[in-house]
Amino acid sequence: MAQAYDTRLDNILELLIENGVQDHLAITIQGLINEAMKIQRTRYLNAQPYERSDDRVDQANGFKGRSLNTRVGQLQLRVPQTRNSGFYPSILDKGLRSEKALFCAIAEMYIQGVSTRKVNAILHEMCDCEVSSTQVSRITKTLDADLDQWRNRPLGHIQYLIPDARYEKVRYGGHVKSLAVIWAIGITADGQREILGISVSLSEAEIHWRNFFKSLVERGLHGISYIVSDDHTGLKSALHSVFPNSAWNRCHTHLMRNALSHVAHPATKNDIYIQLKDILTAPDLHTATSFLNNFISLWKSSEPKLVAWAESNIPDGFQIFNLPRHLHKKLRSSNLIERFNQELKRRSSVVRIFPNEDACLRLLSAILLELHEDWSSLNRRFLPMH
Repeated sequence: MAQAYDTRLDNILELLIENGVQDHLAITIQGLINEAMKIQRTRYLNAQPYERSDDRVDQANGFKGRSLNTRVGQLQLRVPQTRNSGFYPSILDKGLRSEKALFCAIAEMYIQGVSTRKVNAILHEMCDCEVSSTQVSRITKTLDADLDQWRNRPLGHIQYLIPDARYEKVRYGGHVKSLAVIWAIGITADGQREILGISVSLSEAEIHWRNFFKSLVERGLHGISYIVSDDHTGLKSALHSVFPNSAWNRCHTHLMRNALSHVAHPATKNDIYIQLKDILTAPDLHTATSFLNNFISLWKSSEPKLVAWAESNIPDGFQIFNLPRHLHKKLRSSNLIERFNQELKRRSSVVRIFPNEDACLRLLSAILLELHEDWSSLNRRFLPMH
């Protein structure tokens, strides 16, 4: 009988639309739906309001407010409740399921880097409705529980660590600031990689890096023997403080880039590049040291600033030679994390300016969790075993 009533209600709505009753259409539909739900509850209870009946299956228990967006505007509905059973009006059941699916789709679209404008265009095409950036933000908060659980999951033995940071524009204290997104990749002794954690901080100052590394240790991180990263003062100080017994290697890619910026004569840059590359890709420490000494002798008179810089900085990239040679190619630089920084940039660029720290952390955490799960599902070693 409820189904027949729902069919009649649909016919009434169609007639209202066809006859152009636009000005008061939302109020009319709202009243009809509210009345239809009350009738459906009465039929479900098998008794009229206040009626004493042996056939009654439950008691009415008031109403619960609910807003519903439709093509004719927002409806304020009064959903009938029952005391002990799971009654829910069938007229809303389909809408409830599609609403959940729509919200999940919006959240997924946002995480995949689709702008709010494009989300609105897609929603308008699909179901003739729109969503604001505030609504999108509220919807994506449903992801927070899973993301928090992942960010705080227990860690274990990690042999190699690759930390890095990137910057995102975030509204902070009434102004737009570039906040540091600090994160790290870990590699186990058997060559498996995983994303260890992420945080959003005011800067890359030593205190923020130190707090981040301490949080990893508190979650059970141990066994770090080798770290490769860029040469950032705050980062280096924090690493020395939290992992004093771990070897640190300066990223060779950054070393090369920094070295070439000290070249005074552009015509010599290619030759210098080749010689620096020979130093950093040498098979062992002895050969690398020999190449560096030759480099210093060759360029001391024509490139004195470069040579002074090289003497102090190139040896920072020599810790790699204490590792087995088959690991050099993958662990001589932080290129692995740099590649994923580019992916973060691509996916977050549509946001341009995050409304707050939570929104920034939520989106980037979701992207990194996605990458982390991809690695886990592949079950493929990043490092060769021999």
